[in-house]
Amino acid sequence: MKPPRLKNDCFALPPGVDWTPVDQAHARLQAVLHPVTGVEDLESTDSVGRILAADAVALRSNPPMPNSAVDGFGFAAVGTGEGVQILPLAPGRAAAGAPFEGAVPPGHAVRILTGAVLPPGIDTVVLEEDVTAEDARIAFHGPVKPGANTRRAGEDVAAGAVVLQAGTKLRAQELAILAAVGVHRVRVHRRLRVGILSTGDEIRPVGRTAAPHQIYDANRPMLLAQVADWGYAAIDLGHVRDDREDLRSRLDEAAERVDVVLTSGGASAGDEDHVSALLSETGTMELWRIAIKPGRPLALGLWAGVPVFGLPGNPVAAYVCALVFAAPAFGVLAGGGWRVARGFEVPAAFSKTKKPGRREYLRARLNRDGAAEVFASEGSGRISGLAWADGLVEIGDGARVIGPGDPVRYIPFSSFG
Repeated sequence: MKPPRLKNDCFALPPGVDWTPVDQAHARLQAVLHPVTGVEDLESTDSVGRILAADAVALRSNPPMPNSAVDGFGFAAVGTGEGVQILPLAPGRAAAGAPFEGAVPPGHAVRILTGAVLPPGIDTVVLEEDVTAEDARIAFHGPVKPGANTRRAGEDVAAGAVVLQAGTKLRAQELAILAAVGVHRVRVHRRLRVGILSTGDEIRPVGRTAAPHQIYDANRPMLLAQVADWGYAAIDLGHVRDDREDLRSRLDEAAERVDVVLTSGGASAGDEDHVSALLSETGTMELWRIAIKPGRPLALGLWAGVPVFGLPGNPVAAYVCALVFAAPAFGVLAGGGWRVARGFEVPAAFSKTKKPGRREYLRARLNRDGAAEVFASEGSGRISGLAWADGLVEIGDGARVIGPGDPVRYIPFSSFG
């Protein structure tokens, strides 16, 4: 099963829109994108990292039977009361995987271990630490609350209930509950295939000789690693020089191999911005001037029906725009829905005066006191700041004066995607 492709005009902004605030860009992407991946059935044990394409329904309850939560002695609460309680012990015991045979007679207790199914006639368990046992009898102080130290059948998940909804990304935790309720096959989206392409005459692959006027390609290994970390299939489309026909050929090849293309460089409106030029030829090109720092131009379009996200060429701007725009957009394309990065307020360990007009993202990390430090330079060419940081401080669109101790919103890198 394969969903329909995106519409050719899906990225078009309303007439008259020039600078696009981040929230408006998010809303537009969320409105026009839909899953582009097919679906398949997999063994649940092979589905880690996949996204459910249909609800997973419990085939049995968890726990399947009422059982003991502790090691102790089980009895019927109705036959007990306050004060010292003395009950004769029924012969035998109940253990996990070895249930008690038969029913426990009224007024009797039985030895029971953690996880053991409650035998007929038993609804309450008293901890062994609270019991004196001798001569086939037990003594304990009452009252004991009916149902104490027991688990009800289906108290976690009842058979027939939706245990995981479509759009859920399957992690180790989800595989555990699927196994517990007997689900061994799931319908999932095929893994989103993201092609990463670098452009520019000034770029040289790492390991090749670079002339003084050239730089090594930091974007491609960075974006390949980030896309893989998000759980998608990262496909290396290599590097293309500033040659329009070579780029056209590479995009044609990519359209046969991937579900979405992520480029860096060539996304603005200059003479050598061939990504923008080629997307313009298809009639699908939209250059979104985002009110964001670092970054600004975001080229969006379709190539042979495959969405293309054109990031800025500067590595810091490329990385921030990938986190802020590509990560939630890819979540929708992959079938997982739009996911908002979660941040939280922490004290600032820096000072800054911000002008109105653009949302800013500062490379940041938390110090030992839980306050946000920011990298010494806001320069977009300072790639070392990405390695130094473990997240971003987000400062809203309006003007702001920040001093040490003021609350700021900190978003860990791990919260994106």
